[in-house]
Amino acid sequence: MSILVRHLGEVDYHDVWQKMQDFTDTRQKDTPDELWFLQHPSVYTLGKNGKPEHVLNAAETPVINVDRGGQVTYHGPGQIVVYTLLDLTRMKIGVRDLVTMLEQTIVELLGGYGVTATARREAPGVYVNDAKIAALGLRVRKGRSFHGLALNVDMNLEPFTRINPCGYEGLVVTQVKDLVSDITIESVTDDLQRRLINKFSYE
Repeated sequence: MSILVRHLGEVDYHDVWQKMQDFTDTRQKDTPDELWFLQHPSVYTLGKNGKPEHVLNAAETPVINVDRGGQVTYHGPGQIVVYTLLDLTRMKIGVRDLVTMLEQTIVELLGGYGVTATARREAPGVYVNDAKIAALGLRVRKGRSFHGLALNVDMNLEPFTRINPCGYEGLVVTQVKDLVSDITIESVTDDLQRRLINKFSYE
């Protein structure tokens, strides 16, 4: 089984969200799965059950209500976003399996840099010493997933202080650059792509 990987650069959130929905709605049984790697200009996104009060002070940053699970999160330059456009029915996995696989991939990636990270079943995402380093938010429609994960690599973390990240008051957020001295977002992206393809057993 093969997968198509796209590197989209820095792209507008709303545009990519529409393209994800269009891809998911029009794909056929034999449509190859895709992984989209990208970054977004500064934006807050609020999941379909998200509470607006978790946005404490958006200031000039747009807030977009979206159809993924989860509460509010922040996307900005220096954060790797991966959208997982997968046929879960064909893969014979459920959404909880996908969440676990994505979390494990990030944990293993960070372990490769000597950083000990953990996942929490009650609060999806990946954490280092109680600080969140990666967020997950998914939507599944007719057995096909979209949205995905966001890994903080080398970004301005200040906008996270203006929300309750993922709905948790006072949750500390961290990034790879603050834990590993010699990395680039390009090298982390390459590493993450390789690990995801291996995790999903693609060619």
